[in-house]
Amino acid sequence: MQQTVIGKPEQTAIFHEAEQKGLRLAIKGRLVALILMGGWLIATRSGNPTLAFEYGTAVAIFATLGVIHYRIIGTAQDRYWVKYLFVALDIGILSALIATQRIFDTVDLPQAVIFRAPIFPFYFVILGIAAFSFSPGLVLWAGICGVAGWMGAFGFAIRNMTQTYDWDDMGISPDTETFIRYFYSPDFVGTGSRIQESIALFIVACLIASVMWRARHTVRRQIEAEQERSTISDIFGQYVPPAVAEALISKRGTLAPVEREATILFADLADFTTLTETIGPKGIVEVLNTYFDAVSQIITRHHGVITQFQGDAVLATFNVPAEDPDHARCAVRAAREISDLVQSRDFAGIRVRTRIGICTGTVIAGSVGGGGRQNYTVHGDTVNLAARLEVMNKELGTDVLISETTIRYLVADDFRKIGQMDVRGLSEPIDLFTFAPAGERNIATGNMSATAS
Repeated sequence: MQQTVIGKPEQTAIFHEAEQKGLRLAIKGRLVALILMGGWLIATRSGNPTLAFEYGTAVAIFATLGVIHYRIIGTAQDRYWVKYLFVALDIGILSALIATQRIFDTVDLPQAVIFRAPIFPFYFVILGIAAFSFSPGLVLWAGICGVAGWMGAFGFAIRNMTQTYDWDDMGISPDTETFIRYFYSPDFVGTGSRIQESIALFIVACLIASVMWRARHTVRRQIEAEQERSTISDIFGQYVPPAVAEALISKRGTLAPVEREATILFADLADFTTLTETIGPKGIVEVLNTYFDAVSQIITRHHGVITQFQGDAVLATFNVPAEDPDHARCAVRAAREISDLVQSRDFAGIRVRTRIGICTGTVIAGSVGGGGRQNYTVHGDTVNLAARLEVMNKELGTDVLISETTIRYLVADDFRKIGQMDVRGLSEPIDLFTFAPAGERNIATGNMSATAS
């Protein structure tokens, strides 16, 4: 059975794809933010066409950069450093505008006055957009660039000021007059505030990056856990039915006994002993492997579970352990397909004949075993009767025998009634059916006395 192993390179590829999808989403969000913020800035400055045009130009530049980045993602030109470059460009252009553009062209004030305007949150917008990338490194980079850009713009803005005031100039406990004189002075720069803002931006970047790293670590562990579960299931599924393997893994190794109505299909090869003597051990193993593989596919396709291979026989259950309200119909369809299959082809070059017994009733299913070994199996009169019906095929010259407990769930016209028969182990006789050939539907042949061994 082939297994799909997700190694480190594959995990890296998964995260890279997630980053690309996140970046595309971030660029779309960035464009929406530009439209909203740019629209507000332009609309509120409509009285100054020159200033409104400048803001419009800045928004257009940011939008163009976003489009370029969007088109690069996933192409041959995309490199690991490209996303870092565009984040740096965003912050660099924003910082350059803050450092050089006056609030009002008509007011002659130091450029440092712009830092009293609510412009610092724009850096958090860029940081939030970077978080969509699912990349801790990019978020940290955005934080570092933001700090460098903010403090660089501040340093550039105050570089030519001959006189500056700061918080220290007010003293520890200034009175109202002193506070107003310094704080509202055009020369007040508030260096400590700029440093505090930068620290806050970096701390937020570190927190978001930590969340991203934790999320990636959680996803990586989940991928590894799913891979381990899949590997165990694949290996275990070679020895027990896949449905049972999945249930056992979920239940930590054991399946509690359940009592439920189910349909049992018991299939056996006719004249197996003679066949073994004819083709020898090696040949019979090839025949059985080919036959079991084909039968297993049919039973699985009809939602059945093979609980046992007994020599040349197959015991399959429908409605345990996986529930299926249409279990009787599925079992009969599987039996019809198996019967048609063995009549239409050979197995490893050998023609075989199969006999099938089907019965519906209450069974007990669960893990049974000892000495540290467990086996999933089913017990009950229903299982025994399905096995006995398989044997009775030889006496009655049929290939498939179906109990009346199964037929009651189906359309009777699709079957031919064999008769009412005594079955060893049961106090009352039961009606038995087989598949009806074309033109001979549901024709009772009278009571026939037969006893299954």
